[in-house]
Amino acid sequence: MADAEPPNPDFRSWIVSNPDGTHTRVFNYPTVPPNSSSSLPVLTKDIQINSANKTWLRIYLPRHLLDSSSSAANNRRLPLLLYFHGGGFVFFAADSTINHDFCVIMSQRIDAVVVSVEYRSAPEHRLPAAYDDAFEALQFIKSSQEDWLTQFADVSRCFLMGTSAGGNIAYHTGLRVCKSGRELEPLKVQGLVLHHPFFGGLERTGSELKMGNNCGLPLDGTDFLWEYSLPVGSDRDHEYCNPMVSGLNKCQIIRESGLRVLVFGAYGDPMIDRQMGFAKMLEDNGVMNVAHFYEGTHGVEFIDSAKAELMFCILIDFFL
Repeated sequence: MADAEPPNPDFRSWIVSNPDGTHTRVFNYPTVPPNSSSSLPVLTKDIQINSANKTWLRIYLPRHLLDSSSSAANNRRLPLLLYFHGGGFVFFAADSTINHDFCVIMSQRIDAVVVSVEYRSAPEHRLPAAYDDAFEALQFIKSSQEDWLTQFADVSRCFLMGTSAGGNIAYHTGLRVCKSGRELEPLKVQGLVLHHPFFGGLERTGSELKMGNNCGLPLDGTDFLWEYSLPVGSDRDHEYCNPMVSGLNKCQIIRESGLRVLVFGAYGDPMIDRQMGFAKMLEDNGVMNVAHFYEGTHGVEFIDSAKAELMFCILIDFFL
């Protein structure tokens, strides 16, 4: 499912700061354009959200919905899954091959309209820019006349999902949704899917100390990503990074909204202690949540088809 790992795990070597304040990414995964060929099991198209911010959506539509002879096409609307890609807020894009392929398989396997969001990256646009873009994507979908959305997506059954930094975005966007009241109607967010969410904090956890030299996600690498993505002058106990900050208040907001939360994590992920602590905080404070932790590394479902299949089965149940 995934491309080969990059040759150098030092994230700092992937980006160069220029004298004029701009940044050049010297490593990027290859990208893939959208394809609406009728021979594909999942069709894709890109829709611009905000031209000034260069944000856009990639829609993934199971082909059977366009088949008039299919019983599934008889006015059936599928759940809408809004997806936010990973990359520490700094790297990758919605059209990176690794993310595109994942969304294609996910749309086909769980039978949902998947919409992947291209949000602004740090350090050019530090948090909360990505959260702003995510919420703007929801507002755009709410009023969009795009036929793939109006004809085939059930906006009253919308779920927010993100991988790694995208999981962080899904969580903070979910909080904004809870506070927005009826602003997004008829779009209704039913739940959050936090897939190996990228969380942090000043005090090192046991798993971070034990796996700090993890070749895929080293501790100095995550420190660098937070340094580049948090508001200037903030530390890793900022609420954007550490969900335990004001956690009781946030749990109350989620609980009162009725949102369900699904958390995935892997025991080989240095952030596993944070993810498990977060899931326990939800449970202890009455938030409807389901947590699944299993063997593997950060984002294991991108490289292990068996783990991906397990995740898809859990997602299908969560959407019911």
